[in-house]
Amino acid sequence: MDKLKQIEAFVAAVEYGSFSAAAPALNVTPVMVGRRIEALEKRLGVRLLHRSTRRLALTEEGSGYLEHCRKLLKDLDLAESTLAEGRNVVSGHLIISAPAAFGRKHVAPHAPAFIARHGGLKISFNLTDRVVDLVQDGYDMGIRIGGHIDPNFVAIKLAVNQRVVCGTPAYFERCGVPLTLDDLARHNCLAFNLQGGQQRGWYFRQDGKTVAVRANGNLDCNDGELLHRWMGEGLGLGWRSAWEIQAQLDSGQLRTVLDAYALPDYDIMAVYPQQRYVPAKIRLFVQHLKDMYRQPGYWTRA
Repeated sequence: MDKLKQIEAFVAAVEYGSFSAAAPALNVTPVMVGRRIEALEKRLGVRLLHRSTRRLALTEEGSGYLEHCRKLLKDLDLAESTLAEGRNVVSGHLIISAPAAFGRKHVAPHAPAFIARHGGLKISFNLTDRVVDLVQDGYDMGIRIGGHIDPNFVAIKLAVNQRVVCGTPAYFERCGVPLTLDDLARHNCLAFNLQGGQQRGWYFRQDGKTVAVRANGNLDCNDGELLHRWMGEGLGLGWRSAWEIQAQLDSGQLRTVLDAYALPDYDIMAVYPQQRYVPAKIRLFVQHLKDMYRQPGYWTRA
């Protein structure tokens, strides 16, 4: 068995806390992680880990050996990264998950220009408002808008964004303007109902804390674009991202309310699993998106 794979399995098991958690990062089964570590211990003639049904614990020998292994992998990483940086070769297959509406308007349209510069690359998109498991489902990277990011993932901010409550002037004239979070109970709130979406409510910042306010209304659905359309027709209030409505805000078609309670940021991020060496296809596509989004007036004209 390859010595490097044994060392990688040992380090990953310690860092992730279990064989099952380390397995997706190594793209193998938990059983294979265990076999590689057993082979490493047999080859070295020492026990590196104490195992129990609940946790792994380093032995004294394992603790000292771990530092040497980490340095070895870091040095190898540096060597490979230096080589890759010099070549900047983008090739292979890049698999991306993104929210449906955002991916359709602001991610997938930028792929052809990227491929034109890197002809050896193929890009596949899965546009869904469901929060997917990037590792389990085999994605290289994902685009996320706000929300919690798993600490085992790297999150790169692509653009600043806010989540705001908004509606048409006609709606406010007919139904009044909410001035406090409690006022939302008296308004028709158009909510996203997909699992993992807004079933817990709309989120705000009040007295330094994040709070959820139940969003009730006579229409809800699992499609963000349809909610946006209903809101634009004056049927109710929406809780939308600034990237989605900026042009309508500028034209006066929509107005925001409760801005004092808006979350400080709900940024657009590229997310990918932590790894010692980030492939050029990921690193450069992330930079490509950042370059597009920072163009003057991008969000108004998009």
